[in-house]
Amino acid sequence: MKLIRQIDVYAPEYLGKKDVLVAGNKIVALEDQLSGGYEELIVEEISGEGKLLTPGFIDAHFHILGGGGEGGYHNRTPEVTLSQLTTAGVTTVVGCIGTDGEGRDMTALISKARGLEAEGLTTYVYVGSYRLPVKTVTDSLIKDFLTIDKIIGIGEIAVSDHRSSQPTFDEFARAVADARVGGMLSGKAGIVNVHLGGGRRKLELLDRVVEETEIPITQFYPTHANRTTELLAACIEFAKKGGTIDFTASEDPDFWEKTDGEVRFSKALKQLLEAQVSLDNFTLTSDGQGSLPYFDQENRFIGMGVGSARSLLVGIKEAVQKEDIPLDIALRAVTSNPARVLKLDQKGRIAVGKDADLCLLDKETLEIDTVIANGTIMVQEKQVKVWGTFEQILNN
Repeated sequence: MKLIRQIDVYAPEYLGKKDVLVAGNKIVALEDQLSGGYEELIVEEISGEGKLLTPGFIDAHFHILGGGGEGGYHNRTPEVTLSQLTTAGVTTVVGCIGTDGEGRDMTALISKARGLEAEGLTTYVYVGSYRLPVKTVTDSLIKDFLTIDKIIGIGEIAVSDHRSSQPTFDEFARAVADARVGGMLSGKAGIVNVHLGGGRRKLELLDRVVEETEIPITQFYPTHANRTTELLAACIEFAKKGGTIDFTASEDPDFWEKTDGEVRFSKALKQLLEAQVSLDNFTLTSDGQGSLPYFDQENRFIGMGVGSARSLLVGIKEAVQKEDIPLDIALRAVTSNPARVLKLDQKGRIAVGKDADLCLLDKETLEIDTVIANGTIMVQEKQVKVWGTFEQILNN
């Protein structure tokens, strides 16, 4: 058992100063002050002085196997390690495959997800990659949902991008329909994670499915909404209609703003709030370990970056410190909102009965101090307490 004493709690709504009691992997008490009932138990006390408590971060778009390859074999990015996630505050991660669905496949993706789960995190995956038709694990997409617990959606399906499979409307609509039915039958989100490129068609295929079929706008989860100013404007209109949009964080927003025309998360969120979009309809993900290639005007590859889970906190801090966005609103992007979209009922909130996924942040700097995943302290006072299986061996 762990007792976090007198800490400012953001659930993500601000609840004031509380005592929080964790037993096993659950939050079992949340009170102004806990004064007894556990004296005979072994309880580890953690001081909340100078800190604030948030739900563990949910990174709903992460290339846990690595990504890339657009610049050739040597541009394949490496797999993520446990501490790269935990030191960034991530306690739940959703793995995906991007451009290269041949050199990396679903068996490897699910195996990596299970490995991270064995090391202490909560993990899920999207089935598929940039290309349609989706390469399934079983003989049908719906059966994948029904038989493989890790699969909660499809993606990242690429549209409006020179690297996509240039899917037809019918091809795209059928995949969305199968994801919807598979999700309904299995009790999962069945979400369609859509990679938005910088092409002129923007969200055209998504809009057509909503307008021409009975599939609701909530079935879609388009990502990279802040790729360009034009795409951001289109995505804000999509969100105003009831869709959820996903912003991509950057560890170096100055570089990508100048080099690639990307709108940094803090400014994008400010625009979304000014447009009076619902506070439920946005999230932030890192595109972690994914390659971040940039191309010239003829779409020729000219350089490469690598996504990092650390970018989530960079975005949150900038939103609060540079744009004066309240912390409880910014935190929704990586806590309660992705939990709702992905139907992760035990995640994304600090409440009795929820999973004990928690981050303690420094109240002044918002830097991560301590991370608890499923009740286990993974990082404490900025020091890694639980390493991935081979991390220390490889680091030495």
